[in-house]
Amino acid sequence: MILIKNHRNRVNVKNLGTRIYDLRKDTRIDLIIVFFLGIFTVLGFAPFYLFPLPVVTLALLFYFWRKSETPLRAGLLGFFFGMGMFSAGVTWLYVSLHDFGEMPASIAALVLFFLCAYLSLFASLTGWILAKLRIVRPVIWSLTVAALWTLSEWLRGVSLIGFPWLAVGYSQAPASPLAGFAGVTGVYGVSLVLILSAAIVSFFSEKKFRTWFNTGFLLTIWCIGFGLQHINWSEPIGEPVTVSLLQGNIQQDMKWRPEHAINTLAIYDKLMHASSGQLIVTPEIAVPLYRNQLSVDYFAQLVAYARKNNGDILIGMIEKPNQMDEYYNSVFSFGVSPQQSYRKHHLVPFGEFIPLKPFFSWVINVLKIPMSDFSRGRLNQNPMNLVGQNIALNICYEDVFGEEIISQLPQASLLINVSNDAWFGRSIGPWQHLQMSQMRALETGRYMLRATNTGVTAIINERGVVLKEAEVFTTTVLNGTVQGYTGATPYVRFGNSLVLGFSGILLLISFLLISCGKAKTL
Repeated sequence: MILIKNHRNRVNVKNLGTRIYDLRKDTRIDLIIVFFLGIFTVLGFAPFYLFPLPVVTLALLFYFWRKSETPLRAGLLGFFFGMGMFSAGVTWLYVSLHDFGEMPASIAALVLFFLCAYLSLFASLTGWILAKLRIVRPVIWSLTVAALWTLSEWLRGVSLIGFPWLAVGYSQAPASPLAGFAGVTGVYGVSLVLILSAAIVSFFSEKKFRTWFNTGFLLTIWCIGFGLQHINWSEPIGEPVTVSLLQGNIQQDMKWRPEHAINTLAIYDKLMHASSGQLIVTPEIAVPLYRNQLSVDYFAQLVAYARKNNGDILIGMIEKPNQMDEYYNSVFSFGVSPQQSYRKHHLVPFGEFIPLKPFFSWVINVLKIPMSDFSRGRLNQNPMNLVGQNIALNICYEDVFGEEIISQLPQASLLINVSNDAWFGRSIGPWQHLQMSQMRALETGRYMLRATNTGVTAIINERGVVLKEAEVFTTTVLNGTVQGYTGATPYVRFGNSLVLGFSGILLLISFLLISCGKAKTL
């Protein structure tokens, strides 16, 4: 009897070991699946614009989350999903670090890996919390995941380095019906309704799922978004303005070489001669020199170009106040209007300034990026009054922060972004940046003009639609006519407070229901 009992114990232990091995094997397969789901999610963004795809990929991630036995497993699934999405979606950073920052390939790849890992922690935390709450009912689970994901995206955009790139709401601009929520709640509100849609879809295979009710709820969300797309939050003001957006196509590895500065000035001189717009706009730091290095005759020539078209020129250059150590990434106006300027406020970490400089000053020597320690301009700067319009300037990376853009509204009637996306090379980065500008147009009900060094130079209307764009990596002038707008969307009035407050209320309701034991019965 003892022998038989021991034999049975050995069998049971063996079976238990087999179960553990099988569980680990299944987990590995699931992690690989969600990793590729993250990769496919990138196809929802520009330049692919397959906006329904993130609903599907996120719905499948949520299905795996709900089947997770432990918070650790759910956290791992979220982490691998994020690693797939960011490793595929921000590969342009490798180009910036290695090709132009001269960082060794192995170190650049390692830096990119750790950045993607950091960004993936937010989706991982969302999955971990959901599994910890153990919500089983579709409605409560869907509302909770929508609130948690939205708050995690917002937190990713404001914490530490502040990197809101690939917030899932951007994938819906401009064609998706869900883009209609942008003028009310901003990009994070679009993320919320997208996540809510994906959560509802993830329950379609559940027996307890009330198909008619939840399908109706899903259709209602999208119909509301469609209806919001047809609301005119802003209205035209003033006469249409002709514009000329200059694309110099200066190679990034040549831009900062002193011997190439004369050639750069000659290129923009030729482009200005070919410009017919009342407003001429050059890219970020089109002139790679300090302003005080340029002669009075050069500025007089700029004024002459502008007055020929009875308008103004915006030109990017470096501003270094006399007798001071700081220098600024600035844009200056010249022409019939009084001279005005704008200083970039939101600088790129490790590209334009060094965070915690006493600890990370060594990074300057590793990256070899010129002008990597700019000073910061004020947050609340007044719009420029040019060619009969109040123009809100923003420089490059600044237009990925919607709540900072609206600091110049509703006074501003026109948005202009000047960039140098040559840092991204021939990657998908410039197109993703374009889509963020499309979202800013939707949020504010304003035209957005983009003048970039290598592309994508474009004119975007108040609906987020690209009306005209220049061919990338060409030296050209994009001419067009734009319209100023006045009025304030709800997002301009309230910023992110609406979606953050709504997400907080959803979480509060969920926690109250959980504490009352009703999350499993409602």
